[in-house]
Amino acid sequence: MLLPARTEVARQLRRYRAWERVMLASPADRTVRATFEDSGYTLCVLMGKRCAREAADAAERYLRSTLAAYLQEPDTRPRPAVRPPAVAR
Repeated sequence: MLLPARTEVARQLRRYRAWERVMLASPADRTVRATFEDSGYTLCVLMGKRCAREAADAAERYLRSTLAAYLQEPDTRPRPAVRPPAVAR
């Protein structure tokens, strides 16, 4: 599994949290909201998550744990049910 550099994860997480605070202070400002959403998207791509909150949580776990511990954490995403192939009659 290819993981991002810790320094880049820390930088993007700081950026996301900073824009989150600004967005909460000025929720009607469209420019602030767009920049906040952009920072969340960047974090999602970096951490391989679909939701910015999940990506921020994953980034925090990644930064406070060792690489081996992070890779051994269970993936909490629900897995789709595997259906057996259809049998031709």
